[in-house]
Amino acid sequence: MNNNKVHQINHPLLAHSLTILRAQETATAEFRRHAGIASTVMLIEATRHLGVDAKSIQTPLAATTGSQLAGRLVVVPVLRAGLAMLAAAQELLADAPVGFLGLERDETTAIAREYYQKFPGGTLSGSTVLILDPMLATGGSLADTITAVQTRGGRDVVLVCIVAAPEGIMRITTEFPDVSLFTASVDSHLDERKYIVPGLGDFGDRYFGT
Repeated sequence: MNNNKVHQINHPLLAHSLTILRAQETATAEFRRHAGIASTVMLIEATRHLGVDAKSIQTPLAATTGSQLAGRLVVVPVLRAGLAMLAAAQELLADAPVGFLGLERDETTAIAREYYQKFPGGTLSGSTVLILDPMLATGGSLADTITAVQTRGGRDVVLVCIVAAPEGIMRITTEFPDVSLFTASVDSHLDERKYIVPGLGDFGDRYFGT
């Protein structure tokens, strides 16, 4: 990965949780728990670039100056698998409004179809937009999401994925060179059904127990 917009996160907690997420025998409850851990680590790394403003506060002992996040931050999980990362985002960024884009992949063509869209009112201009999707396979769903966000004025766009395929990374970095991508793993390839190998199966099915 020579592209300076693509960041593969290395962290012992993340590697541990990713191994459990990959394992075929991991049950739904354990899958959900480690999806939350992985998402938290990823989001902490993906928000390192956020700006802060100085803030004067009073501690129980003295006055001091701390920091508070500057600017507007919007979180956009790609339905439905992106919902698995939303709880971690809301825990870390409780004040951030949430937008939604629902995309469903046709199992025959691997092309995503939009079935729902709802963004916070007004423009996204000036906002940092975190797009959450655990799996970056072909890049079709994320390309559609980025386009929808940019159409509404979003320019500082950050993708947070747990597992990514080289094919999807290539598409996103080619079509959207200014978008940053954070992932826990760059896997080997896509198979003939456009599933990530070795991957972890269908993230949404495993997370929601469907």
